[in-house]
Amino acid sequence: MIKKKKYFKKIYDNINEYGYNVTAILEEKDFTPFGYSTGIYENFKIPELFISGLLPGLNGELIKKYVEKYKFKEVPINQKIEDLSDRFSVYFIEIDNNDLIEYTLTSFKYYKKKPFKYLQLIFPDLEGNFPFEKEYNYDQNILGSTNKLNNI
Repeated sequence: MIKKKKYFKKIYDNINEYGYNVTAILEEKDFTPFGYSTGIYENFKIPELFISGLLPGLNGELIKKYVEKYKFKEVPINQKIEDLSDRFSVYFIEIDNNDLIEYTLTSFKYYKKKPFKYLQLIFPDLEGNFPFEKEYNYDQNILGSTNKLNNI
């Protein structure tokens, strides 16, 4: 119980200091790593961000750039974004919070009954192919309906 209190204290301290927290879940055998933000929706009026398949440091970097670029602005959905990372282009797709319940527990605890939204950041494989292209070859979980990719 003490570890849990310390964990959430650190999260709330990060949100108070930076406006958000990044949670990273590391890769394990047969388990794709992921990361997500908590606090962005409340503090910067843009959706929280969920990223599947990248390492924690890169997740944190992308979330930080996302906040810097879009805070208090409209975030482009289903459009190729060339300048969020100097490594690759990305897309943002809408995702239903119900598809995230088992992944983003910190956010559900933080927001309780208050409304919040999430986007998923979609990135290419090492050859530059995105999940909606048949040549795509990478371990990235696209949450919810893969039909969302048809809108891109």
